[in-house]
Amino acid sequence: MAETRHTPVKKVWFWRWRRNPLRRHSDTVEARIVLVTWTVALLGGLLAGEVAGAVVEDGLAARRAAVHPVSAVLVEDADKAPSVTSVGSDGTVRATVRWTAPDGSTHTAKTRVVAGSDAGTPVTVWSDRTGALVRTPPSATEALVESALTGVLVAVGTGGAVLGCGWVARHRLNRRRMRDWETEWATVGPEWRKRMTG
Repeated sequence: MAETRHTPVKKVWFWRWRRNPLRRHSDTVEARIVLVTWTVALLGGLLAGEVAGAVVEDGLAARRAAVHPVSAVLVEDADKAPSVTSVGSDGTVRATVRWTAPDGSTHTAKTRVVAGSDAGTPVTVWSDRTGALVRTPPSATEALVESALTGVLVAVGTGGAVLGCGWVARHRLNRRRMRDWETEWATVGPEWRKRMTG
């Protein structure tokens, strides 16, 4: 039995961009689709991520600027057992505190304090310009991490969406190419068979 010899196949880079009598118009179109897709995915993803990160960072900075720390006093003994959530316990419980607003009026509200704190314990709470209690704003470091994560997610999502659109365009081009081949074969096939059998 004769030994079968395999001819090594050499990969030709950028063949769609080279002049070649076998290169079809659809090959050139596909090369342009690939180039545009990757360029837009990389540059568009980076730009979208940068913008999204900056927007989040500016929003968190504005939130920090709109609130200020206020000294308050615990008006009741806090529960000794901290609440437990699905992510564990942060060692705090809700209790009533009292503070004085900039206009001199006294306010009370519930906020999170260290579990087991006694009445009269000083605590720091955060208030907006109207004197209402608000959640503790993220620190500059937390804001930086959040904006960076947002930027990365938006960049990856944008790049992925563009690559997905490019894949759809290439898939449609391939389907069209297959239809064209079928049409050509319907014309050439019978002649080819006659020559093979004749």
